[in-house]
Amino acid sequence: MSRLIRSRVCEVKAANLRDLSYVAAHMRAADRAEVECQMDEWSATVVAAVSLRDFAFTVDLNGNPEAAFGAGQVRQGYWLAWSWGTHRLMRCLPTMIQFITEQLQPAVYAAGALRVEARALKSHTQACAFLRRIGGHHRCDLPAYGKGGEDFVLFDWTRETWQTNRSAQV
Repeated sequence: MSRLIRSRVCEVKAANLRDLSYVAAHMRAADRAEVECQMDEWSATVVAAVSLRDFAFTVDLNGNPEAAFGAGQVRQGYWLAWSWGTHRLMRCLPTMIQFITEQLQPAVYAAGALRVEARALKSHTQACAFLRRIGGHHRCDLPAYGKGGEDFVLFDWTRETWQTNRSAQV
């Protein structure tokens, strides 16, 4: 990726374990509920370490990491996208959305992605709206996907739909 995005108060940076751990430890309640019910045991450090692969970024707000996002390859052609943040995440969203749509998505497809998926807790309406905003397509509901029986929603992107959408925007 050629450049990181910086606004007056927000800056996207390549992630490191310290910043990811900070954001994970201070995750807003809805994000923590979503992440926690997909893990056997909650640990901010484990969440951070697992996220630090392939493409991982943080968004600093006034110099402090407040949001984290990225995408990791599961197998050739298949990637998972993720994001979470602190209670200040909403102030980071415009910068984050711009970076994801202008730089991260093209980089993931350039790295060989054929399909990208993201899961959201069905009750986490902000996460679902965010995934739609960055071009995710609601693929299906995932009843009882969480370790406690929580319902999730699966969003996806394919190289074909991403290229079609980009061509339509030009």
